[in-house]
Amino acid sequence: MPVKRLLRLGAVVAAMPLLAMAMLMVAQPAAAASLTQVTGFGNNPSGLNMYIYVPDNVGPRPALLVLIHYCGGSAPAIFNGNGRDYVTAANRYGYVIVLPEVTRSSKCFDVYSPQGLRRGGGSDSDGIISMVNYAKQRHNVDPGRVYVSGFSSGAMMTNVMAAQYPDVFAAGSSFSGVPATCFATGSSTNTWNSQCAGGQLTRTAQQWGDAARAMYPGYSGRYPRMQFWHGATDTTLSYVNFGEEIKQWTNLNGLSQTPVFTDRPQSNWTRTRYGDSGTQAAVEGISISGVGHELPQAGQIAYAISFLGLDGTPGTPPPTSPPTSTPTPTPTSNPPTSGVAIVGDQSGRCLQVPNASTTNGVQTQLWDCNGSTGQRWTHTSGRQLMVYGNKCLDANGAGTSNGTAVIIWDCHAGTNQQWNVNANGSISGVQSGLCLDANAAGTGNGTKIILWSCNGQPNQRWTMRG
Repeated sequence: MPVKRLLRLGAVVAAMPLLAMAMLMVAQPAAAASLTQVTGFGNNPSGLNMYIYVPDNVGPRPALLVLIHYCGGSAPAIFNGNGRDYVTAANRYGYVIVLPEVTRSSKCFDVYSPQGLRRGGGSDSDGIISMVNYAKQRHNVDPGRVYVSGFSSGAMMTNVMAAQYPDVFAAGSSFSGVPATCFATGSSTNTWNSQCAGGQLTRTAQQWGDAARAMYPGYSGRYPRMQFWHGATDTTLSYVNFGEEIKQWTNLNGLSQTPVFTDRPQSNWTRTRYGDSGTQAAVEGISISGVGHELPQAGQIAYAISFLGLDGTPGTPPPTSPPTSTPTPTPTSNPPTSGVAIVGDQSGRCLQVPNASTTNGVQTQLWDCNGSTGQRWTHTSGRQLMVYGNKCLDANGAGTSNGTAVIIWDCHAGTNQQWNVNANGSISGVQSGLCLDANAAGTGNGTKIILWSCNGQPNQRWTMRG
């Protein structure tokens, strides 16, 4: 299949004596990974454009993310703009990104026509699934790790793709969307449903679930895990749709609409989880107070990456029936998530409290990963990195200068114990803005962990592993 790609070629011309003059052409090194347009990728009834991004370090069995743009957008716009954190993470984790692009004048995806709301109906979803199949065949994609995410019109399309192709997608993350079928207009030319946009279409969970099931009649398998983000003051696609999405997908996943877990990862966020309380719950909703139709915002895609499993921690299939005995946790100011190992990219060794010590002031270090309690960390909603359930990673003396020792201490509310886990793999202190650093780029057992100005080097990049 032909692929459009800009190639950079170089040549060196050497001058020879007149009797032996020749031209020597020397090719420059291959260009770094870039966004590439693909043509002839398969069935494409609505004439979408396909773009693909394959990072230089693509994995041998990579995950695949379908990233879908907003109305008026384009593949390059989302690639270089508000979807850039997904690209940065692809460079880190080695997954492939497919970016569909609308060519019709509205630049909005078909989430409204009868053709667009039926599997194999002859519209955008058919073209997108052809792109998925193209990428799966050519890049040895793990078929169990295919994900979809989008913003606004792309968020609506995320719901449509997950409902029409539940046998293809493992999970989805929707930023400012509406339930699948909510935007139906019954026409291929009428593209705007003002009732849905205005939050005037409310249904029972069963009705929403049945509407989605009708998009793929006869299917009886599992449905994808889904994550929903919505600004509480959104007037473009009403905040009411956030609750309607949760109704639809809890029903499709056989779950109660009562959350089993509620917390506040940031002060204006309210997060609810359904089915289970882990990072990769069957359904998760994050409501952002004081925010309108302007998602995603800084730091949010990192949460989506963890939810989807793009960081190398694929989730288990969602349950097919509601849990009957799972208790509802009592939220605290800092409810922890499940413990993980924090592994240095450069060293391959784990962040550890030496000798599993519980003494305040002990400096952390690198050590061979062994699963011991001194290597198990939980990133809490209060942004603490907690070990043993009561000690926290701490910038010694609330230091904010290069070389400050990173220690453990009794957990408290101080900002010197708060850490941002960033999409580029760095972990930065909220108080200092400095990054966790393996001292002097050391890789051996016993290398001390300090704070240092963030520089993107491998000794400042970390991977969280379950």
